[in-house]
Amino acid sequence: MIRSFTLAGALALSLAAGTSQARVVGERVERPAPDRVIVSWTAAGPVDVYVADRPDAPRERMKLVSDDDRDGRHEFAADLISRPYFLLVDVADGEATRVAERALPLAQGSNFRDLGGYRTEDGRSVRWGRIYRSGATPTLTDEDLRRVRELGLSQMVDLRSSEERVLAPSKIEGVPYSSVGYSMAAIAQNRNGGVPDMEAIYRGFPELLAPQVRVLFASLLRNEGPVVYNCSAGQDRTGFASALILRALGVPMQTVLADYHLSTTYRRPQYEMPKLTPELIASNPGAAIYAQYQKDPKYLTPQPLKDSSGRGYLTFALEEVDRRWGSVAAYLQAEGGVGPAELARLRALYLE
Repeated sequence: MIRSFTLAGALALSLAAGTSQARVVGERVERPAPDRVIVSWTAAGPVDVYVADRPDAPRERMKLVSDDDRDGRHEFAADLISRPYFLLVDVADGEATRVAERALPLAQGSNFRDLGGYRTEDGRSVRWGRIYRSGATPTLTDEDLRRVRELGLSQMVDLRSSEERVLAPSKIEGVPYSSVGYSMAAIAQNRNGGVPDMEAIYRGFPELLAPQVRVLFASLLRNEGPVVYNCSAGQDRTGFASALILRALGVPMQTVLADYHLSTTYRRPQYEMPKLTPELIASNPGAAIYAQYQKDPKYLTPQPLKDSSGRGYLTFALEEVDRRWGSVAAYLQAEGGVGPAELARLRALYLE
């Protein structure tokens, strides 16, 4: 069964709201049923609603599904596989706002979502349907795989360790795939009394994931098509990579952190790692770590990504970037091969 993303969708897409001058704000897309979506917004006046199955479709090639709409809501019968992208056009001034579902409605996926729609500090928006973040994908159904194929992915970048990739190989096929090997021990060693030391783990990400960051940004710069990157939960290593991308595009830190914390809503841990057998546990060093998680009653309930003081773990990684490299831009230039020219290219490619 595909779950409803109503509350989380409202939060996620409200982050993509326009500036204080914009007439259409609070735009969001919810899926209360597998074959039905609701697009909603707030506006001072009437809005025309267009839809297409491509994120970059120009208005003249989109279908007008509601004109002079004044109630701020339109229900749409959605294709079970294709993903609808909406354009909300303010009738008064012609200003257009594009919006889609934040998360892909996968039956057995976890935390697979679009980075589109977020507003930058200069008022532009991240393009929908170009950059995706996800958890592991070892249990996707055939219908899930059809949905993923519709995205037209050009590259998958796997941020997981060598052990994790053996334990939970992706079921997505036919997409170029990149990974950089390292041992789960590099993360597992950061423990305090048997409990993961999340501050230490996150402070280690900038160095640990530097090779993967280079691969990921090189893929984005090639502009061969939509890119997806993932770790196991799609929240920690993927959260760090997402922060780098969004900051490189000029998205405000407040929005970056809000996107990071959406993992608590969108994760479905039961689909991130297959049930581990005694044979796997004996043969794979990383399996024992995940086997402990699977025995924990809290395993199926995503936990908030905050320490006891309420501080988001991601801030530790970004503090380490600032402490050692001076800024995200300096880190990307030193470790990712992304200098001023590359940053300008990224913004030209992925902002509208």
